[in-house]
Amino acid sequence: MLLRHCTSTDCSFNLSLLLQVCQGKKADNFLSFLKVEVDGMVLGESDKKQFNPVEQCVDFNFTCSFRCRNDIQALSDMANKPVILTITEILPEEKKIEARTSMLGQAVVDLLPLLQGTTSCYKSYDFIFLLKNVYTFHLFFFLQRATLDVSVSVLAPVLSEAELSASNLLKVTIEAAYSIPETWMLVSGQAPTPSTCTAALEVPLTAEKDKVLVFCDGQLKAGGEREANSRLRKRPHQALLLPGNHFIPEAIIQTESIEQEHGELTGFEDREFRKEAETSKNRVCWDTEMRCFLDGGGTARLRRRITESRLWPVEITKLSAPFGKEIESKQVKPGEENPEIPFHGVAFVDMAQLLYPGISRIRGAYRIHPFSETELLNKSKRSVSVLKEYAKAAANQIKARASSAASSYKGKGGKNVDGGNKGLCAFYCAIFLKAFIILTSHSCSWQMYVEARTYIIIEIVLAKPLVPKTSSEELARRVKALIPPRPSPPAGPSRAERAVLDFHTQVGNVVSQVSSQYMELFGARHKPLEDCQEQTKVQLMGALNVSGRYFAFKEQMKHAVVRLVRDKMQRTEPITDPQFLKAFVSKLYVYLVDEMHIALNKICSNGVDDDSSDVILLSSSQLRYFAREAKLTGDYQQAAQYYQELVVRHPREPSHKFEWGGLYMLTGDYMKARECFHDAVSFQQAHQPSLMMCGVLATTFERYEEAKTFLEQATNIDPPSVVAWTLLGEVEVCALTLYPVKLQLTEKKYRSVLCHYCLFQKNNGFAGMLCSGKVRHNKFDQTPGHCPLYEQDADVWALNGHCHYLQGEFSEAQWSYERSLDLSQQPSDSHLVLLRLGSIYLQQRKFEQAKETYLQACEQSPSCLTWLGLGSAYYRLEELNIAEEALTEANHLNNQNAEVWAYLSLICLRETFFLAFQFNFQEKLLLKEFHELKNQLRFTHLVSCFATSTEAGL
Repeated sequence: MLLRHCTSTDCSFNLSLLLQVCQGKKADNFLSFLKVEVDGMVLGESDKKQFNPVEQCVDFNFTCSFRCRNDIQALSDMANKPVILTITEILPEEKKIEARTSMLGQAVVDLLPLLQGTTSCYKSYDFIFLLKNVYTFHLFFFLQRATLDVSVSVLAPVLSEAELSASNLLKVTIEAAYSIPETWMLVSGQAPTPSTCTAALEVPLTAEKDKVLVFCDGQLKAGGEREANSRLRKRPHQALLLPGNHFIPEAIIQTESIEQEHGELTGFEDREFRKEAETSKNRVCWDTEMRCFLDGGGTARLRRRITESRLWPVEITKLSAPFGKEIESKQVKPGEENPEIPFHGVAFVDMAQLLYPGISRIRGAYRIHPFSETELLNKSKRSVSVLKEYAKAAANQIKARASSAASSYKGKGGKNVDGGNKGLCAFYCAIFLKAFIILTSHSCSWQMYVEARTYIIIEIVLAKPLVPKTSSEELARRVKALIPPRPSPPAGPSRAERAVLDFHTQVGNVVSQVSSQYMELFGARHKPLEDCQEQTKVQLMGALNVSGRYFAFKEQMKHAVVRLVRDKMQRTEPITDPQFLKAFVSKLYVYLVDEMHIALNKICSNGVDDDSSDVILLSSSQLRYFAREAKLTGDYQQAAQYYQELVVRHPREPSHKFEWGGLYMLTGDYMKARECFHDAVSFQQAHQPSLMMCGVLATTFERYEEAKTFLEQATNIDPPSVVAWTLLGEVEVCALTLYPVKLQLTEKKYRSVLCHYCLFQKNNGFAGMLCSGKVRHNKFDQTPGHCPLYEQDADVWALNGHCHYLQGEFSEAQWSYERSLDLSQQPSDSHLVLLRLGSIYLQQRKFEQAKETYLQACEQSPSCLTWLGLGSAYYRLEELNIAEEALTEANHLNNQNAEVWAYLSLICLRETFFLAFQFNFQEKLLLKEFHELKNQLRFTHLVSCFATSTEAGL
């Protein structure tokens, strides 16, 4: 229960009815008064007020108040039941016929803002006229627009800050039920039987108490056109309201695409049916919104109930609206334990979406099933029908109040109801329900809902999510705490360092030019004697002066020295003190000489020639491509070498670390993989692939909170990421929670994600089963127009081929690979498809087909393996020259591939051995040595090389 002090809600109605009427006697004599009521209770009536022709208004200046009870039910009623403001006209003397007054119209004031923390509000409300009285209609003819200015205030907030923070507001909207059974539209006799449809849903109100939301007055409508878009929602309690006040202002029902819905019937096969049902088939329309205020205990209980059972039942029935004489003539049995509900159906709403962080709204279409207590218990873990309990309670109420209800019904003639009784709308709905149970003799088929494929559209909205979504800043802080970012590298040399480097460069330039002048004078090989060094120096200086180079050197060095003084020594102002100037120049000279010696030492140390052999350097893109190829073909050692080279070249690139970590995942070295992924995140905190794999590894080590942090950050960085949401759902399942995965995927996309994930985790068997579910191996029409959707997807066929290939089913893999390459759109991983298909052809000794396949691979994306496959095919076809060229290309790209060297050795051996005997080789000793060497080696290395390659496969 919500514990709070009893609050006096002072509704201060400074009411001004703004009218625009014709001036004249009728307008001058217009007299009226105001009545204020809420939930059937009259709060007060104003004095009779005269119309002010100058201001064109009626100023009631009326204030009234009421005291709201301190229980949660009263607050929930405040959210649903508005304050009704009714203006009654005092008829002139000459118009007194039957009554002295006539109802002019009404306006309604919603008190919901008071539950949201507002203490006062001022607003103009539209005034709705009642056009039944002739005089009123005559007056309305001159009206342009009428509004009622209302000021509502409370002495203190209805809810404290703590109560407001812990509470929540649940809004349930039932829009319409489509494709209803045809028997609902049948008529009995000459006129159709008046009927209405009712839906009911039970929701928690407090920690111990539930509340049943009953949606009455669902109207049967014939098909023919779609329901209007952007239509307004209706209020639940309409008995005391004029038709214009049935709608909630600014509460618009927006039609959404089926892809955005959270319910059932969202598949491709359902869309055509729904389009037809929502356009041409019969329906029941409610468009009614009911609100339920939940305190802290009710919010916690709602969350707990969803955790216990994610499917919540919404029961539906069709009622006949009985008249007063029928109620009088029938006897109701109040003690019936299990009353029969006609046309009893139930829809199961999946509420688990509301348990996901940040989700506060679900909307979708839900199938209506025939009501079954067994199914109710199995799906929702509830054993009691809400409608049956409601019918039994209504029967008891009818027994206790039969006479008063009947007389009241007679007095009103069935047109309006007395607003003084509380809960009158729900009470009369219960009367209609029980009366129909007694009166009806119509029995319906048990499977009518299934045959008609009836479904209902329901929207459920919470003011605040049950599980708040962690903010982006908080997620970033958590990731930073788990993996601290690496400090950024130095931005580069400072201005002082650049000045020193520039001075070193200028010294190097001067040394180069002095060396050129020296070689012009004395030659490149001249070495001056020790006695002649001074003379050689004088000659060199003279030549430099004569040529003008010495002066050019001084000018060239001047700018470098100025930068040193300005940036290194921080001297920018002129020096006026002679003594200080002398000391500074001396210091500068010593510094310049020291830096000159440093520059000369660098020049001497860098003068050694590099005698390293020529190596074919691959670009970073080639290294990355070959690393992926080696990883996919199972050559993990070669892939590791490529990734190591990439990381050396680009130490702060997160994608290289991520792919290297993926390689360790495939080899089962999870600790090194974790290190790689953490390094990638430390370099770039928002690197989504690495965050996802950090989450996967944290789950492997049963660190579920860490995994959830990583994966929530991944979904926050890229909300549409299917893989991120899938992995987050897997973590929730592993952590034994019932949070759902927020995915709106087609079956095809969802299966594809699981297949890739299983292949990445080396779970080839499960991936194969998933792929087999997508591609049927039975024969089908090859015409694209007759093929199912999946059979036109090249990636699906390629993935199916990979599954069979990894399981050793090469015939099935070949069939799938060929099918994927025959489609107009090539598979995304066509390189791997061609490599594996070519290897299958080699195993089957189909060398021509293997040659064509590898040629296509070399044209699309040449690599060591494509050239190796092509060379192997040409070798088997006895075209040794072309085979040697292809194998040489493979050797250029990777000179450490043993199979390439083996084939080259075979080619060299065959060609040279053949030439030796062709030219009549007769040297017996050499021939004997050749045979001894052949017997000794027995080609062991070649055999083992080929055996290993064949067993490993591609």
